Amino acid sequence: MSEPDKFEDDLLYALTRTGEGFRTEQADLVAGGYRRGRRRWRRRSTAAVVGGAAALALVGTGAVFLGAPAGKDAGSVSAASAPAGATPDATASDATGSAAAAATPTSVKSSAPTVVSGDEMVATFRALLPKGQVSDAKGHGTDENRGSYADANLVFDDGQGRSLMGLSIQKHRPKDVQPQTCPTNLKIASLDSCTVTVLPDGSKLMLTQGYEYPDHRATTKEWRASVARPDGGLIGFSEWNSPQEKDAPDSRPNPPLTLDQLKAVVTDKSWDRVVAALRFDGVDTEAIDPGLSLQDRETVLTGLLPSGVTVTDRRNRELRADFELAGGGRTGTLTLTVENWAKAPDDRPGPESYQDAETLPDGTKLLVRGAVASAPKGVLVVDAMRPDGMEVLVTLASKGDPLMTAAQLRAIATSPQWKPGK
Repeated sequence: MSEPDKFEDDLLYALTRTGEGFRTEQADLVAGGYRRGRRRWRRRSTAAVVGGAAALALVGTGAVFLGAPAGKDAGSVSAASAPAGATPDATASDATGSAAAAATPTSVKSSAPTVVSGDEMVATFRALLPKGQVSDAKGHGTDENRGSYADANLVFDDGQGRSLMGLSIQKHRPKDVQPQTCPTNLKIASLDSCTVTVLPDGSKLMLTQGYEYPDHRATTKEWRASVARPDGGLIGFSEWNSPQEKDAPDSRPNPPLTLDQLKAVVTDKSWDRVVAALRFDGVDTEAIDPGLSLQDRETVLTGLLPSGVTVTDRRNRELRADFELAGGGRTGTLTLTVENWAKAPDDRPGPESYQDAETLPDGTKLLVRGAVASAPKGVLVVDAMRPDGMEVLVTLASKGDPLMTAAQLRAIATSPQWKPGK
């Protein structure tokens, strides 16, 4: 299964746990989640900021966790007891070993370096952990993935059982900052605890204790801390009571670090230089020209709807518009995103995003996700990327019987009427 498929499975599963009251919101949530998952930070490494279905649990207000959940106020806590650094190799070793020059927690200045390597990420992470054995350490630096994120993940053993740990860092523009809010219903979100604290510097810290599987088909726990900083930095740290995120027996009753220790790691000043070195994550929506005004997009869409299906309401934004539809006694929500990537080639999704796509005669790459027959709650996603850089993403969540077929959604997404200025 491809990485986008795994993300969609997690997201769609999370959506199905929210009850009937949110069904009309699914198209918008899936569209946003799908795009973030495919083009931003969904990397299924253990350090991914959005890791596992638990992080995607829909909150009671109808919002979805697309950032790292967390939140217990532990007051001012210093870094977890650890040496100044550790060697960054991936073989098993004692975390109290010799220091790597780049990993000096709490003493690194925030001036932007040219690059922070994956080895430095691992060394800094290890230096902030308590005494214990470390193995399977891996990291990505700011010189990889176009500098949009950096991470480190490893297996840690304090003598009480092995634990998978992952830390990831990104930097968001103000409009892209992920909400740090706890769900109103912890049970729905599969969490035992969640709190949010505003720190003295204005950062928002979240701490959560939850589970890897929202349906509790296994007892694997995920405890997590994340801090959203005023400079756009988002630092997330997850730990499990298992040496693997999924499909491995639990190795201990709980993850090894306390919430206070998690907080100390994500708020340590060592990460300032990493945040400074990163590019802003994702796409600068203000720099993208969709090629069509909101009015033009609605005009094109209404002309492409099947006979008998009409727009009953709309919610428009810069790049994405949500349309309430009705026809034949059925209703649904259609989310439409049109983007002209010719104006932002550096942000355009790469070939890996369309590995499983069908290539149409005109060169358009077409992806159809969650065919209506099998998708939870009738969610369907159709993504068409044309050779000229025009992309049309259509997401439909039907209430009850499917409002439109996959073929009809496909016809809308691939219509030649989606042209700049049309």
